[in-house]
Amino acid sequence: MNSPATPGGPDRDDREDGDDSRERGEGAGGSGRPDPGPRRRDRHGRGMRGPVAPPQVPLAVSRSEAFDDLVRDSVSRLERRWPQLTGVEFAVQEVPRSDDGELDEQAEAVPLGRVAESRSGRPDRIVVYRRPVEIRTRNRDERALLVHEVVVEQVAELLGLSPESVDPRYGQD
Repeated sequence: MNSPATPGGPDRDDREDGDDSRERGEGAGGSGRPDPGPRRRDRHGRGMRGPVAPPQVPLAVSRSEAFDDLVRDSVSRLERRWPQLTGVEFAVQEVPRSDDGELDEQAEAVPLGRVAESRSGRPDRIVVYRRPVEIRTRNRDERALLVHEVVVEQVAELLGLSPESVDPRYGQD
């Protein structure tokens, strides 16, 4: 009736009657207490850990989110001086699209931004292209300066002014 024991311990049939603590999910030794839950660490202290950085730390912000923040900062600086910009829609796109006429096939340089004037009830729109700006900069500070220059140039084109009159510090940084 008894089967031979396996190397891992007694067979199911060899347990004492009523000792089914493993089946009930109770703690070691049949103490009657349920397990506290799944193990978070192994016996060496390794295993699942918390997030690498909390959400408010810049490491947790994606490149596109950081770029959006740069554009927002630049726009907010300009809106204080030019209140009429509140009616202008600002957007970020990855790259200019050739099928919409955003990219001129004969042009040698890729544009960093563009202005789409209002039509059929849509507001004026200024678009900044993220990838061309990122490729031309080495770090966040350079990127912030270039984003601001692009936004100033596009606002100047929309308002029919020179970039220096839109932002007196244009070109000085």
